Amino acid sequence: MKNRVVIFAAVAALVILVACGNNSNRSVSPLPESETQQKINVKRNNMSKTIHLTKAEFLTKVADYEKNSQTWEYLGDKPAIIDFYADWCGPCKMIAPILEELAAEYDGQIYIYKVNTEAEQELAADFGIRSIPTLLFVPMNEAPQMAQGALPKDAFRQAINEILLKN
Repeated sequence: MKNRVVIFAAVAALVILVACGNNSNRSVSPLPESETQQKINVKRNNMSKTIHLTKAEFLTKVADYEKNSQTWEYLGDKPAIIDFYADWCGPCKMIAPILEELAAEYDGQIYIYKVNTEAEQELAADFGIRSIPTLLFVPMNEAPQMAQGALPKDAFRQAINEILLKN
């Protein structure tokens, strides 16, 4: 019995030493300073540039598809990206800061809307959203284009410049 207590104490001490050991050889790469500073500035100024939409707001700002179900008629005065997302979605969380940065970067040129599919289930169903994130790229006077999955920032920039702004 005494040997078991000694062995148990030794194993417990070893586990504690390993768990609390010096991890100084592990390194975490910081973000490049410009991106870090940009994120700090966005948080500091609380300048969320993305716009969260309910179904009612979608019908007045984006498209009233209930009234005009046969053709797409965009109601906005600037091109837009619509992000169909959910709070629990990992890829959605990955692109959220990218969309915030792009909203600030392209401020005045495009809108970036966000639709929470959990809160707006009817709207998500009306658009056939089965996978998130789903992104709807809405150019002026053209049919929207849909993309699924998390895109890197460069892919968003390319889509904005080529599809939305026609640069």
